Amino acid sequence: MTYVTRLLVAAFLVLGIAAPSAEANQIRIKDLVEFDGVRGNDLVGYGLVVGLNGTGDGLRNAPFTEEIMTNILERLGVNVTGEQFRPKNVAAVLVTASLPPFARAGGQIDVTVSAIGDANSLLGGTLIMTPLNAADGQIYAVAQGTIIAGGAVAGGDAAEVVQGVPTSGTIPSGARVEREIAFDLDSLSTLRLALREPDFTTAGRIERVINQNFGRAVAVMLDSGTVRLDITRTRLQSPAHALAEVENLTVAPERKARVVVDQRSGTIVMGDDVRISRIAVSQGNLTLRVREAPLVVQPNPFAEGETVIVPRTDAEIEQEPGISLAEVAPGTTLSEVVAGLNALGVAPRDMIDILKSIKAAGALHAEFVVR
Repeated sequence: MTYVTRLLVAAFLVLGIAAPSAEANQIRIKDLVEFDGVRGNDLVGYGLVVGLNGTGDGLRNAPFTEEIMTNILERLGVNVTGEQFRPKNVAAVLVTASLPPFARAGGQIDVTVSAIGDANSLLGGTLIMTPLNAADGQIYAVAQGTIIAGGAVAGGDAAEVVQGVPTSGTIPSGARVEREIAFDLDSLSTLRLALREPDFTTAGRIERVINQNFGRAVAVMLDSGTVRLDITRTRLQSPAHALAEVENLTVAPERKARVVVDQRSGTIVMGDDVRISRIAVSQGNLTLRVREAPLVVQPNPFAEGETVIVPRTDAEIEQEPGISLAEVAPGTTLSEVVAGLNALGVAPRDMIDILKSIKAAGALHAEFVVR
């Protein structure tokens, strides 16, 4: 056994990560499922931002900005038909928001404002009253307010510095709900629980926990992603009371073994249930260098002869020290392997290449996701 191998085995023993207990994995049902019908709705609107400090749309490149500005002024009683104006402190924007479930008329929601023209920044701008429509074309909220942009712009005649995204911002509580979603929860006799991560084991555990809580069969697993709850058999006053009873029950979710790798940042995320079969790993860097340095030989002055080019080649091979793991015992967790590689100072890029090779060899028993 080589020195590097002994060091890696010692690192496995010292830095091995213990599996968490079952009690630590208890998660509330409300954090694992979505209740059928209890959902938000996306809203979108087209509006105008005013009050910009010369960073708005160029109306020659964004004629839609001039059109909406004309429409707004005419609705306010200002006749600008045929007038030529080129303000630089206005910008056309798209306004988006999410209407939460059971939002009532008069409530307020956050909105996001994004420039769609060639405006440089929305800092300091004010969104003029903008209706927000849902997919059915109906107006459900109206937005207006001062924009909080998450960036900054500074520059002069020859250079400009941009930090963040100044062409997008938010308005906290910037929209007021005008119409409610027509959804009658109280009339439901059954309700489906949709798992965010479908899994037969997790769905079975949810069914068992709910039935144990009520002392009767009120829940039935339909498939890996759905559990049906019979509201009438819970003997509670309403579906809302049933959901309040169910959502705080805890179960231990079961998930597929998965390894997620981000090549750009060198990030590796894995679960504690990823296993590796018996395998040997050897990794190192081999560098070949070949340099041509031809030499020109000329005859002496007043001597007969020809100029000759003598080839000269310098070739060398360099091998940087890598890692050499004689053998990984069967059943070893991937977290133990990664901990050992970290102890040896293996770079994240090299570690990702090693994991790819282990997966290609069929020894990594997990879903391997590369982003």
